[in-house]
Amino acid sequence: MTIYNDVLYKPLFNAMVFLYDIIPDKTIAVGLAIIFMTLIIKFALFSMSNKSILAQRDMQKLQPKMNAIKAKYKNDKERQSRELMKFYKENKINPFSSCLPLLIQLPILIALYGVFRDGLSNAAELGNLYSFVPNPGRIEANFLGFLDLSVPNIWLAILAGALQFIQSWMLLKVKTKQELKNEEERKKQMKKKKQQDPMDAASNMTKQMTYFMPIITVFIAVSLPSGLAFYWVVTTLFAIAQQWYIMKKKERLEFKDIQSGSKKKRN
Repeated sequence: MTIYNDVLYKPLFNAMVFLYDIIPDKTIAVGLAIIFMTLIIKFALFSMSNKSILAQRDMQKLQPKMNAIKAKYKNDKERQSRELMKFYKENKINPFSSCLPLLIQLPILIALYGVFRDGLSNAAELGNLYSFVPNPGRIEANFLGFLDLSVPNIWLAILAGALQFIQSWMLLKVKTKQELKNEEERKKQMKKKKQQDPMDAASNMTKQMTYFMPIITVFIAVSLPSGLAFYWVVTTLFAIAQQWYIMKKKERLEFKDIQSGSKKKRN
């Protein structure tokens, strides 16, 4: 546990106490400290998260071709794996790149669980402070005077789940006009051939996960200190804003590419 304490728990605990200490109004200090700490973590992972979101979008766009490969070699798993790896290489995509920020954030979440479970309610934990971090004596865990972030809170858990649903829903729904046009064309062709669109099965599975994962989030968050649920709420709000910004920026760039392509054809 020494590595966990030295690399994750202590730095996060000290960062939170430092932020808590510099905020004069202690009725809002712990909540603002969590918000500021969340923003620091999110900005540190901003570039990586951008790549992850774009990778998810690229995977969505290429999903029909990937499903076609899976269907073609469904009886030969070894050949299927080779063809998929070849497809990934040709299209310069990494199927695991979208998972990297999540894998990095998981140990942070585990460490924050310890911070909110022990650090907010146990004065003895202040002995883990670095020499340059002021000791506040005690940490007021109540945010706004009524929300105790050291104990579970069902409403924050529900809010965390609802925001996760919105984030997943946005990623599914955000499509460029060209993508929607291509999708309609593909469905028409599959209907003419009287074949089932392989994208439908994957799409249905993704939709099921969109509804299922927020429920899991609520069940997990309701059993943990609400400081963690509050962190979840803030980080998801940031992720929604980041996702919206990236998608809009990508849509504008794709629209410019289509316009420039049309001009070249006319010339």
